[in-house]
Amino acid sequence: MCEKLIDLHTHSTCSDGSMSPRELVRYAAQKGLAAIALTDHDSVSGVEEAVEEGKRVGVEIVPAIELSVQSETETHILGYDIDIHHPLLKKALDGVMDARNTRTLNTCKKLNDLGFDVSMEEAYAIAPSGIIGRAHFARIMMEKGYVSSVKEGFDKWLGVGKPAYDGTQALTAQQAVKLIKDIGGHAFVAHPHLIRISDDALRVFLIELKAYGLDGIEGYYNEYTPEMQRKFQSMAKELGLKISGGTDFHAKMKPHIEIGIGQGNMKIPYSVLENIRGV
Repeated sequence: MCEKLIDLHTHSTCSDGSMSPRELVRYAAQKGLAAIALTDHDSVSGVEEAVEEGKRVGVEIVPAIELSVQSETETHILGYDIDIHHPLLKKALDGVMDARNTRTLNTCKKLNDLGFDVSMEEAYAIAPSGIIGRAHFARIMMEKGYVSSVKEGFDKWLGVGKPAYDGTQALTAQQAVKLIKDIGGHAFVAHPHLIRISDDALRVFLIELKAYGLDGIEGYYNEYTPEMQRKFQSMAKELGLKISGGTDFHAKMKPHIEIGIGQGNMKIPYSVLENIRGV
């Protein structure tokens, strides 16, 4: 019997629109995955469509979200098995979207001030969901020849600490964790290496969040070296936290990342999801 494999960090509606939630689920089925979590940024708009298609094609869909939170660098909180219709979530996401709109306008202005001919209209044109992120601007910059790839756009201009980066966020990490717990979910810190703090500082941060209900951290991620994977899984065990894992698949927006296997060698067993749920 084949091992059941999963991917608990995938995106659809907040990428470039090249893969709808329904198409994402079909793609996961083609790749032989048993379950995926749809973790769009600050949005649950695609979850119902994904769940419906999952039932049709035999892929289990974990209702989820990836919340961006206040940070000097880049901190994201994943919520699994959430109640996407909970009024607390709707209220929080209204505030999150206001902050995202401010952030997007600021990013566009910074790029313009740096001499790049990009506009909000162009970004919306490649974001059918109506939610714009930095990757949309990076794609426009690539298509206009300012950079050779979306990755270069981030590395030179849009990444944390770069000239066009704007860090406006609505929620603190503590508020995001509490929100996820209040709506029945499991809260995990995504890709902790991107927080860019020392291991000791990360431990302190995780212990603080655990007091608010944090369940765990991503123990598998497409950018991890084997050493990083061992370190984060060991840290989770040390702190009494669980692990999740995923590729951060963004379809055409991040073509070097493949669903389920990341950059070629990732395997996340179904037992990871069972452990998250306490099965």
